[in-house]
Amino acid sequence: MGSVDAVRTVGGNLDSLASTLREEPLLAAGVVVAVLVLAGAGVALVRYLRRTPGQQFARLLGDQEAVGVLMHPGPDPDAMSCALAIGALAQRQDTETTLYHAGQIRHQENRAFQTVLDATFEQIEHAGEITEHEIVLVDHNRPRGFSDAEAVEPLAVVDHHPGVGTGRKFTDVRTDAGACATILSEYFESLGYTPVSPDELADLDSTRGALDPQVSTALLYGIQSDTKNLTNGCSPAEFEAASYLYDGVDEGKLDRIANPDMDAESLDVKARAILEREIRSAFAVSDVGRVSNVDAIPQAAEELRRLEGVNAVVVLAEKDGVIHLSGRSNDDRVHMGKTLEAAVEDVPMSSAGGHARMGGGQISTEHLEGIGPGGGVTRQRFKERLFAAMNGEL
Repeated sequence: MGSVDAVRTVGGNLDSLASTLREEPLLAAGVVVAVLVLAGAGVALVRYLRRTPGQQFARLLGDQEAVGVLMHPGPDPDAMSCALAIGALAQRQDTETTLYHAGQIRHQENRAFQTVLDATFEQIEHAGEITEHEIVLVDHNRPRGFSDAEAVEPLAVVDHHPGVGTGRKFTDVRTDAGACATILSEYFESLGYTPVSPDELADLDSTRGALDPQVSTALLYGIQSDTKNLTNGCSPAEFEAASYLYDGVDEGKLDRIANPDMDAESLDVKARAILEREIRSAFAVSDVGRVSNVDAIPQAAEELRRLEGVNAVVVLAEKDGVIHLSGRSNDDRVHMGKTLEAAVEDVPMSSAGGHARMGGGQISTEHLEGIGPGGGVTRQRFKERLFAAMNGEL
């Protein structure tokens, strides 16, 4: 069929359709309604797709009467700052929140964060202690660290760690972000909130577009804490978020959080980590023995990593029958999270993981027999596994 014939055929079909619609007014009305419905659905879809993650998340919070915000066990400043931020965002949507965590908050930096910002966090040991039906996971994507954690099905997940955990209605996991606080900062910026200093903010309730200085201060410190003051593991987003938050930071509170008093045990554990270190090539492993404060272990790893010529370290210590591991790496050959995973892979009931630059893990002392055949291994042989893992031999 030629092009002219085709045009004539289409024109004839349209004339026939028009004639039918003139003769059948009810059918014509139905067609009009269908067209309008489809057009409306298309507009709604376009608007939805144009919403930023922050707008989508805020709308989801606003659809709930109450949500529980769950941090990972023993939360650090990044997790705590994000929980506070979600609580503040939910409050603006008239949604009630409770901020939960398993484990304990013991590191002096973390205790200072909670005290200076007057934050209220609820410690849980069982999933049944979470009273809200809907739960948001922050700074981790799989519930862990408490009984029946596997039964928790989160409504939403906001995180920057690798993992396969998702929320039923919202998931924002950005492994390229240096801190989860960066993501929450972007949410507030996309929603049009303006960080203002304590002096400028006379009445937060009447200033709906202002971002509370408590939240700005918390988020900035969360970013600083997870990126070693914007020197490690950063993306451009961290600097953009810091610039956005800057005008709203309470400098006095930020200083009090960043420079808390250090307890005597933390100093002692750091000293033992240095004295007991074993160095091979650019890698170091140190067993500091028994500790009462496990938060001293990552501090010791940070201190040991500062030794000249050391590019990757693992510090291990024991508390209540559990060996705790903390690792740090500035060596591109050593992905610390994967290194620790490989070292404990054959140990029953063990766990380990983390980022390229830092990682952690736990092993029950009674399950060390899971490594290799026979009657298990000594701590020294386990240290050999750590060196092997850092060398890429596992």
